[in-house]
Amino acid sequence: MQQLSEIFQNNSANTWVIQVFAVIFVTLTVAFFINRLVRKLHIKLSKTRNKWDDAFAVSIRKPLRALVWIVGVSFAIELIYQESKTPIFSAIYPIRDVAVIAVIAWFVNGFIKEVQHTIFKQKGNIDATTVDAISKILRAAVFITAALIILQTLGFSVSGVLAFGGVGGIAIGFAAKDLLANFFGALMIYFDRPFKVGDWIRSPDRSIEGTVEDIGWRQTRIRTFDQRPLYVPNSVFSTVAVENPSRMTHRRIYETIGVRYDDMAKIEKILTQIKDMLIKHKEIDESQTLMVNLNEFSASSVDFFVYTFTHTTDWIKFHEIKQDVLLKISNIIEKNEAEIAFPTSTLHIPEKITIGA
Repeated sequence: MQQLSEIFQNNSANTWVIQVFAVIFVTLTVAFFINRLVRKLHIKLSKTRNKWDDAFAVSIRKPLRALVWIVGVSFAIELIYQESKTPIFSAIYPIRDVAVIAVIAWFVNGFIKEVQHTIFKQKGNIDATTVDAISKILRAAVFITAALIILQTLGFSVSGVLAFGGVGGIAIGFAAKDLLANFFGALMIYFDRPFKVGDWIRSPDRSIEGTVEDIGWRQTRIRTFDQRPLYVPNSVFSTVAVENPSRMTHRRIYETIGVRYDDMAKIEKILTQIKDMLIKHKEIDESQTLMVNLNEFSASSVDFFVYTFTHTTDWIKFHEIKQDVLLKISNIIEKNEAEIAFPTSTLHIPEKITIGA
């Protein structure tokens, strides 16, 4: 009877250990089944036309699994604390609250990112820069809100923190003026929209030219035409002029061509035919300025210029059109039995001078 009593006492003393292992086992099992459930749910939702539920399924998977482990582990530690009364385990309550808030913020932040990617994948005229700006503002709001709630949960006065931030903000502003200048430069880009992601930009004031790849809060990443990344602080764009060739409506053909002085009598006819050719050309916008005029009597040629605009703004197609126009101009000059001039020199020798001894 005494041995049986000792066994029951030992079992009652070790009951909390069994409970802790049971809680961990149940947590592991629930996390496994939730992971499989969310994965199957994602597969089913990916077959629907609605892409918003896909973003939800992708963003909820890891935070939900983390939430299960937070609840399970905190419950197990709570059992240990109730049994051992060790003061260090009493910290599990605020830590659990902070962890839950962080997981919720993690989920919301991930959902915003997935929605942003979903919008980018959709067809249509979507302003990537505006979507990116809204996404960053929302994520920043989530981070700040979560931080304030965590501080309140830990017992800090939010009003006191905000008051300290107002006073300390002055000192931080002086210490991080360059960082703040870049931040407000990013806001200027987002609100004024001188360019957006995907635009080809260049600055005549600086050696900046390329395609905009990303507009961050501190700097803008530009891919130059030799495929090198160029990182430009956003504050630079408030002090330099920026050209945005991507927003041009037409591309210009402006060429000067010279013919020989011997073909002076044919110039007028040549110019008339070239102008008629440009007016009839389907890739030339005749509603824009179109000029074909004699320009200059140069040293070795009679020069005329061609000034016109194409419908397209595509760089490759523009050069194909320009090539076609120049070849047709050359054919018109040849059909009129004239020639394109090149630098020549004429030597006049008086008849009285004899060459040789």
